Amino acid sequence: MGLSAQHILLLLVIGLLLFGRGKISELMGDVAKGIKSFKKGMAEDEVPEAKQPRTIENDVSGSDRSKVS
Repeated sequence: MGLSAQHILLLLVIGLLLFGRGKISELMGDVAKGIKSFKKGMAEDEVPEAKQPRTIENDVSGSDRSKVS
């Protein structure tokens, strides 16, 4: 005995009455902002190596690092 369409509809109506239409739309807006922020953060992590600044640490391998002082 699973949830029928009538049960789901009843739960949605109760949720709407408890939280109100404004609170639910505000919550969905916050979720959308979080998703946008996450996607932006993921895009920033994928910076190509050519655009990263060259430093001594990036140019020297681990074994040659002891020679640089």
